[in-house]
Amino acid sequence: MAPELKAPDFRRIAEIRREQRTYFLSGETRDPRFRKAMLDRLRAAIKEHESAFLRALYLDLHKSEFEAYSNEIGIVYREIRYAMRHVRRWSRRRSVLPDIHLLPGRARIIREPYGSALIIAPWNYPMQLLFVPLVSAIAAGNTAVVKPSELAPHTAEVTQRTIESVFPGRYLAVVQGGAETSTALIDQGFDYLLFTGSTQVGRSVMERAAQQLTPVTLELGGKSPAIVHASADLALTARKLAWGKFNNAGQTCVAPDYVLADRRIAGELADRLRETVREFYGENPAESDGYGRIINLKHFERLRALLDTESVFHGGRHDAATLYIEPTILYPTSWKEPAMEEEIFGPILPIIPFESLEEALTTIRDRPSPLALYLFTRERAVRKTVMNGVRFGGGGINCTILQITSNRLPFGGIGQSGVGKQHGKAGFDTFSHTKSVLTQPSRIDLPLAYPHKHLGMRILRAIFR
Repeated sequence: MAPELKAPDFRRIAEIRREQRTYFLSGETRDPRFRKAMLDRLRAAIKEHESAFLRALYLDLHKSEFEAYSNEIGIVYREIRYAMRHVRRWSRRRSVLPDIHLLPGRARIIREPYGSALIIAPWNYPMQLLFVPLVSAIAAGNTAVVKPSELAPHTAEVTQRTIESVFPGRYLAVVQGGAETSTALIDQGFDYLLFTGSTQVGRSVMERAAQQLTPVTLELGGKSPAIVHASADLALTARKLAWGKFNNAGQTCVAPDYVLADRRIAGELADRLRETVREFYGENPAESDGYGRIINLKHFERLRALLDTESVFHGGRHDAATLYIEPTILYPTSWKEPAMEEEIFGPILPIIPFESLEEALTTIRDRPSPLALYLFTRERAVRKTVMNGVRFGGGGINCTILQITSNRLPFGGIGQSGVGKQHGKAGFDTFSHTKSVLTQPSRIDLPLAYPHKHLGMRILRAIFR
């Protein structure tokens, strides 16, 4: 049962905003040594509460210890370690050669923090998707307020204990609550906002933030396709698809939402997927220690309605009492199925056969650009055609999901699947303002552009051509 949500404490929210603004203006967070020390302190605090996070993630989403560590805690540790290693270099001022018409002069690019950042986290990876952007905000020298998802209350409570155990509220603060609390926070006009969630809510967040002219990063989602070419290794493809789709019970923004499979191999792929699901989770996945549950009854009922179809090839069993939905394959299916109307965000995988690769690419292009795209093939020409022929946030060839685990690969969407990038240097850049400064000597002044000293048009055109 979801906990009763308290009304937002507007006075406390406004006080936190004032305190963080005052503390940021003190300049203490700007020193790279301070940032590195705070990242180290955050790592130690998470380590101290690690067992509590593992327990909370099990209670909220039935995540096994292995899944919780590999998908959440371990990724955060990697992000902290990578940021600590590079934060000093990322923060350096960079000199650039000025244009000839600006000489004599010196040009520099300065990376500076925005100020106080607001991070609104989702429920599906409630630990990772809160702490990873927080690491970037700290590395960039900001103060921050984080708002955990109310739909993962156990993880939210551990998050609050962890942060408040080592950081004062004037630097890092946790504010819990529902949608009204998020709105109250956005209305405070933070210096930067990062939101992770659905496209529908993302539109509202962006509209609200625009009233304060708050810059935003939105990590949203959409229907991310997997294309299986006739040349693919089907055994490998089945393993990669099943792992990527049914990890966290399908509640992953970059999971393959549906499969477009060459008609010549679609049936065999469906058979191999069925066998792979049995291999991964046994004959009864409800008894598997490695299979998760749906977050709440509302999402369970939404997903259960998608199972009312004759296209169920494998799975389909469910239990509302335990929020269990069996890993399910729909085959053969089509775009007319209810499951194809919106992002599934659950353990249901439709397989749609296609006649030609161009047909598959056209169906993807005709829809909003997805957050992720996956291609399975052994042919280089097919890789080139697909990678150059479709807009998407990021993806993989002969793999799923793994692209988001790299600190060196920027993560983010395009169009309706998101705005901005995260992870590693990209996350640092997201929470940093790039300030350009031109310095000219006071001893020398070339009055060639002053009103009484106009340059000849020939010289002017030569400079700006």
